[in-house]
Amino acid sequence: QVQLVESGGGVVQAGGSLRLSCVVSGRTFYAMGWFRQAPGKEREFVAAISRLRDTTYYTDSVKGRFTISRDNAKNTVSLQMDSLKPEDTAVYYCAVGAPWKTVASDEYQYDYWGQGTQVTVSS
Repeated sequence: QVQLVESGGGVVQAGGSLRLSCVVSGRTFYAMGWFRQAPGKEREFVAAISRLRDTTYYTDSVKGRFTISRDNAKNTVSLQMDSLKPEDTAVYYCAVGAPWKTVASDEYQYDYWGQGTQVTVSS
């Protein structure tokens, strides 16, 4: 049975940093990614990384501020978030799946999802 457990969310002031982690149990996956959903908005893509860590993708609004990484030995994916802004406030979800058939930002490319962790950035 596949399970994803996120951790690391919390409340931080604008300009601060948080590191999210997601532990995956049950099996390994090629694609690992992070999505987020702000109140009243649709879930959106944040970042993704391939199994060999040779390919990463970011949505434009987080480029240069967020860094995705993975540890295949521990079957974990992390998201280092720096220079946080109030507009980064959302529930963050990790997701895993097979190699992307279309684009990494497409949530339907992912097979399993975590429960989410809240990130709140105060101004």
